[in-house]
Amino acid sequence: MENETKLMSVRDAVIMAMSEEMRRDENVFLMGEDVGIFGGDFGTSVGMLEEFGKERVRDTPISENAISGCAIGAAMTGMRPIVDVTFMDFIVYMMDNIVNQAAKTRYMFGGKGQIPVVFRCAAGSGVGSAAQHSQSLEAWFTHIPGLKVVAPGTPADVKGLLKAAIRDNNPVIFLEYKAQYNMKGEVPLDPDFVLPLGKAEIKREGNDVTVVTYGRMLERVLKAADELAESDGVHVEVVDLRTLAPLDKETVLESVKKTGRVLLVNDAHKTGGFIGEVAAMIAESDAFDYLDSPILRLAADDIPTPYNHLLETAMVPSVERIKKYILKLVNKR
Repeated sequence: MENETKLMSVRDAVIMAMSEEMRRDENVFLMGEDVGIFGGDFGTSVGMLEEFGKERVRDTPISENAISGCAIGAAMTGMRPIVDVTFMDFIVYMMDNIVNQAAKTRYMFGGKGQIPVVFRCAAGSGVGSAAQHSQSLEAWFTHIPGLKVVAPGTPADVKGLLKAAIRDNNPVIFLEYKAQYNMKGEVPLDPDFVLPLGKAEIKREGNDVTVVTYGRMLERVLKAADELAESDGVHVEVVDLRTLAPLDKETVLESVKKTGRVLLVNDAHKTGGFIGEVAAMIAESDAFDYLDSPILRLAADDIPTPYNHLLETAMVPSVERIKKYILKLVNKR
């Protein structure tokens, strides 16, 4: 089984990761609205109640404040809760518990108190959920010391990074993109397949331009890179951050030095988005001296997400827009 893989969706990779960790450690449990009998609002816990029972797959009241408080308290006393936040927008109701309690407790007690809790967030637009259910709020949490923020973009990375997040002794915000729950890819079946937090990956090598991205946009960036290689002979290096906090700065900077051009892409709003932090990090480093063109950012428009499908699609970077920005950097068009 060590090298075996199976074609599966992001949804199934989430279920596999949680189930493997719950079999491995009796202190791991899942909690949230509709995670039990219903199998999760996005189907990400189907079958788990039958295997693990209602004590470890716990349906909760509709109160995000209560859910987060109970989870953090459980983590403080030795349990390892996984919280299904469902729509990431609902994490707003959990902010005080996460930001003022979970993120700071270990530091305030000199490392003696651990908070091993994972908040799984269904993020992003693309499924017609409108303005109050379509946000990517990862930048808020990268601003808070003590929190780890993870945003995988492939089914395999979802499995490996979710398992790492569950094993971590710090609070982790884990993004799962609603529009990609059905996306399929090869996923290792090995229960020991765990990817390190804080390590980016070069998903595609190239010499002409670096594109740094994460999460949902990775699939579009890779498609744009493949098409440009065929149509224009432009060879794009794609850096998948995977973890935003802690950030793998070395991998990003080495790629920028290699290509001399960089485009940063995410599906969150442009103003205050995390890619702005990446741009500042590049500008403040010695990689800045290697740049042959200004740093470019491509992100979602600064508007609430429309319900209308065509408007929703238009506000987020498309493959064609990504290609246009890359060609601008290499002065092809």
